[in-house]
Amino acid sequence: MATRNIGIPVNPPQKTCTDAQCPYHGTISVRGRLYEGVVTSTSMQKTITVRRDFLFKVKKYKRYERRNSKSSVHCPPCIDVAVGDSVVYMETRKISKTVAAVVIENKTASKAAGAKYNKDDKDDKEAQA
Repeated sequence: MATRNIGIPVNPPQKTCTDAQCPYHGTISVRGRLYEGVVTSTSMQKTITVRRDFLFKVKKYKRYERRNSKSSVHCPPCIDVAVGDSVVYMETRKISKTVAAVVIENKTASKAAGAKYNKDDKDDKEAQA
């Protein structure tokens, strides 16, 4: 199956899939804004949770505060992601009640990010301190 050009300058996946909601191999189109975030959960089927950090200006104090938002994002089978990976996702039409975006690129290698965010490593560091 040929990889479709989605009109965004990102690296397409090397794998192929038969998912209808894949922007590269299916029929869903992408539109709107590009977002970048860190994967926080992969426990749903074909859906991941992504945390996006941003700055919000507080007018009263003329300063910025850090905020974050979590989004449910569709992840096609042709794009491999793990918890801790940095992904680029884009808006689409509604796929389900809470999902209206799809992953278009994984920016980090799964093994390196997975080792960095391993729960056991965190417990070991706390025990050493």
